[in-house]
Amino acid sequence: MTLDNESTLAARPVKEVYAVSRLVREAKSVLEGSFPLIWVEGELSNLAMPASGHIYFTLKDEVAQVRCAMFRNRNRNIRFTPKNGMQVLLRVRVTLYEGRGEFQCVVEHMEEAGSGALQRAYEALKHRLGEAGLFEQAHKKELPAFPQRVGIISSPDGAAVHDILTVLNRRFPSVNVIIYPVAVQGVDSAKQLVEAIVVAGKRQECDVLIISRGGGSLEDLWSFNDEQLAHAIFASEIPVISAVGHEIDFTIADFVADVRAPTPSAAAEIAVPDVTELLSNIANYKSRLYHLITQHIRTDKQQLTHLMHRLPQPQAKIRQQMQTIDRLEQQLHRNYVQIINHKRQQIDYWTVRLKHPQAKIEVQKQKINHLLERLENSIKQKLQHLQSHLTQQVRTLSAVSPLSTLERGYSITTDSRTGKVIHIASEVELNQMITVRLQQGQLMCVVQDIKND
Repeated sequence: MTLDNESTLAARPVKEVYAVSRLVREAKSVLEGSFPLIWVEGELSNLAMPASGHIYFTLKDEVAQVRCAMFRNRNRNIRFTPKNGMQVLLRVRVTLYEGRGEFQCVVEHMEEAGSGALQRAYEALKHRLGEAGLFEQAHKKELPAFPQRVGIISSPDGAAVHDILTVLNRRFPSVNVIIYPVAVQGVDSAKQLVEAIVVAGKRQECDVLIISRGGGSLEDLWSFNDEQLAHAIFASEIPVISAVGHEIDFTIADFVADVRAPTPSAAAEIAVPDVTELLSNIANYKSRLYHLITQHIRTDKQQLTHLMHRLPQPQAKIRQQMQTIDRLEQQLHRNYVQIINHKRQQIDYWTVRLKHPQAKIEVQKQKINHLLERLENSIKQKLQHLQSHLTQQVRTLSAVSPLSTLERGYSITTDSRTGKVIHIASEVELNQMITVRLQQGQLMCVVQDIKND
């Protein structure tokens, strides 16, 4: 009976038992492997900020909640003070806290929900337009040095237009100004800004455009982060200066424009030169030019006087040139005589050498006969050496030739079918055809008896 129970227990499958730590660890691994870094939006509650610097809270919505932890090395980048009831947007890793087996989110980034969404949209558009090449310096147009007409795209009632007009009137009063009135914030603001740039491009009545408004929040400046506006600025044939907000504010229009000004007043200073500075420069150039011309005339007068003193009388110059000609003529005659004498000496030398060519021919003939005799002797010696070597090789070949063996009365026996040489009697069979080669002729034989002794 005991044996039967033991066999029954052995037949049952062994149950796999998880330790609690193993279960929690594997569940954590499944969670972290199933979720990448994700964005989660919700309301803060149960906020705790202990002295360790970490932040612990619950993120909830209308129907659910989840525990969250944001560690000290991450919460240093928060730009606001978290409070209970605040709506936030979190970048989190989904995980499991092994100590209590609790499902939780580890927060990598926190921002307020409203402005955070706008900031993400701004960064996404900035990245996309940058990849498309709209911000590249190679596409920027140069501003005219002395514009005749400046176009201002802005709200006519805003402080930005007043600041621009004040600076333009102070720096370059003669410039003409054309204002293209638009709304600088609101639902239709971006559309009006695009239409103003298109109209200015069609009319071609301005040398430079200033698109501007005063400072404000990200929501207030959002019209200047419009994608259609960015493409309109990029396509404009008229150079565009962007002056939106304060010096710390940056919009998409700033990146696409040919020049970005930190303020509307700075845009006006960039667009036109300073007439006071120009007049001062002209006065300086006039003074320098007068001084240079006066100095140049004085120098030329001194040089002319010096040359007049150095210039000799024409008659003396002619006499000097005539003496030079006489000297060169005498030198030419001497050189001519020397060349003639040298050529005559060369002719005499070659005449003497060419009088007796027969003696040289005889000498060359003797040399040729001597060389022919040496060549003939060399060929004879070579032939004798080769003939002696050939005789020796014939003797060696004859000594090892099987024909010499046949001359001494021996014979060679081969299989008639295969031609194989037969060495011993056991290699043949009765009635087998064999061939016996003698010194002269062959015998075709049939084996009638075999003896192996």
